[in-house]
Amino acid sequence: MNITSESVKIGHPDIVCDMIAANIIAEIIDEELRTGMTIDTMPHCGLEVFLGKGLCIVGGEVATRIYVDIEKIVRNTVLSIGYSDSNLGLNGNSMGILNTIIPQSPDINQGTRADLGKYKEIGAGDQGIIYGFACDETPELLPLPYVLVSKMMRCFETCGNPVFAPDGKGQITVQYNDRGMPVRVSTVLMSNAIDYRCVKESDRPGIEPMAKQIAMSCVGDWADDGTEFLFNPTGEWQAVNSCSSADSGVTGRKLVVQLYGGYPGAQLGGGAIVNKSPEKVDCSATFGSRYVAKNIVAAGLAKKCSVQLAYAIGIARPIAVYVNTFGTGTLSDNNLVLLVKEYFDLSPRGMIEKFGLLNGDIYRQIPRSLFLGDYPWEQTDMVEVLKRAAAV
Repeated sequence: MNITSESVKIGHPDIVCDMIAANIIAEIIDEELRTGMTIDTMPHCGLEVFLGKGLCIVGGEVATRIYVDIEKIVRNTVLSIGYSDSNLGLNGNSMGILNTIIPQSPDINQGTRADLGKYKEIGAGDQGIIYGFACDETPELLPLPYVLVSKMMRCFETCGNPVFAPDGKGQITVQYNDRGMPVRVSTVLMSNAIDYRCVKESDRPGIEPMAKQIAMSCVGDWADDGTEFLFNPTGEWQAVNSCSSADSGVTGRKLVVQLYGGYPGAQLGGGAIVNKSPEKVDCSATFGSRYVAKNIVAAGLAKKCSVQLAYAIGIARPIAVYVNTFGTGTLSDNNLVLLVKEYFDLSPRGMIEKFGLLNGDIYRQIPRSLFLGDYPWEQTDMVEVLKRAAAV
């Protein structure tokens, strides 16, 4: 049995859009904090970004008391990724930028304000179903293909070789045995735009071996002599034909990449994540559901766990909680649901406070990875609580 996960570099046009949206929210949060913002007066943001050839359109809705320079944030984001030359597919210095952001609807705003809403609490910013997942395949309690391919993207981003332009993507296929345990990596695929200006024509045959060395350093001992490596399988990918010069970008279009890499059993919710402020449960409950699933697995109550949360707009608590341990649980799934409801505060306020989500630096990090980092929702501080509760 083979399972494949895919990922992309931050220079992929969809992730460029995610980073622009997240950086705008980060700046808004930072500025609001300087003016004395509290959780009850937090800004509400739902942004959408489109990237075409030489053009960025920023839209969506925002409720805030402060001003941020949208054009400056867009340009700085694009330049920070490495897009400072049209020969790389995008130039942050010269690209066109159109700002179409509108104020948030007052009907939505009142449902997420404790002083205005029907239930006098910070309600969910929209309806939604959200999934969290964990398994015991890796120390991170994440699927092995997802971890390996995500690390491979980060390695190419930080390799320091200008031959490898910002835009790139890859896949890693892991072979599993009959007991469902990973045994080896069977295939590594890496596609990366190449800036041929940075390499002599006589040295071009050495590009693929360089790429293989970077990729295999991430795979480590999971690779063997039979592992197949594929690089730019169309034959050529020129940097000038990358990013938005070759493909458009849109926020929220890489949810499989961000949410567990397409691993079977790790389902997706209904909405994008990094382009929303945390009262919107597509954002905060993505972290909350992952936190619950990870702590259940870390506590030894299951080897694999999926948690579904369902919310109604304007209501703080989930209207439904579902747990699936795929037959690996030491308790029934229904009993685990009771523990989740008893010991985890999955309201927007509870998750914002628990994970410190009113923090611009978190938004600057999460477009790269939602889970592979020193994030508050990756802590396993509920393990002992769950063990004691399960023993009763």
